[in-house]
Amino acid sequence: MNKLKKFENRHLEKLKGLKKIPNFNSGDTVTVYVKIIERKRERTQAFEGVCIAKKNAGINSSFTVRKISYGEGVERVFPLYSPNVARIEIKTKGRVRRAKLYYLRNLSGRKSKITEDKTAEKKDAENNINKDKIDNNKLEKKNEEQKKEKEKNEKSTKKSKKENQGEIKK
Repeated sequence: MNKLKKFENRHLEKLKGLKKIPNFNSGDTVTVYVKIIERKRERTQAFEGVCIAKKNAGINSSFTVRKISYGEGVERVFPLYSPNVARIEIKTKGRVRRAKLYYLRNLSGRKSKITEDKTAEKKDAENNINKDKIDNNKLEKKNEEQKKEKEKNEKSTKKSKKENQGEIKK
């Protein structure tokens, strides 16, 4: 692995730690919140549409979102790890059989509608339940450890107080 790839991988790990990016694919309806800076003010603007393409290229990863605005098709390409992308929300999971949905450009109306993937919602719900259970177990363990540490600290402070009192009496 050359130096540039090593550098990119280290930088990518830092970016993944800073920003939580949901797992989505082409066909999913997503809302992308973009930071827009106007003079001194900063605001976020939502762009909701269907993800028609996703390019996985490490730090250069990007995805394309398409929406219909006032009867015109609008596509926008977002870098996945851009600081201007505030957050990404998945509205619905779509069921498609292609990785790139460029054919949607030629379709209009109901023909361009993507069927919703019901099984993905069930899987997500199950995963969330499992994550909640795991998180609860971790919290319980942390609470128990903290209680034990407090008890140890209290015992050690009591011992030191008794020793100090014993020294004063002598």
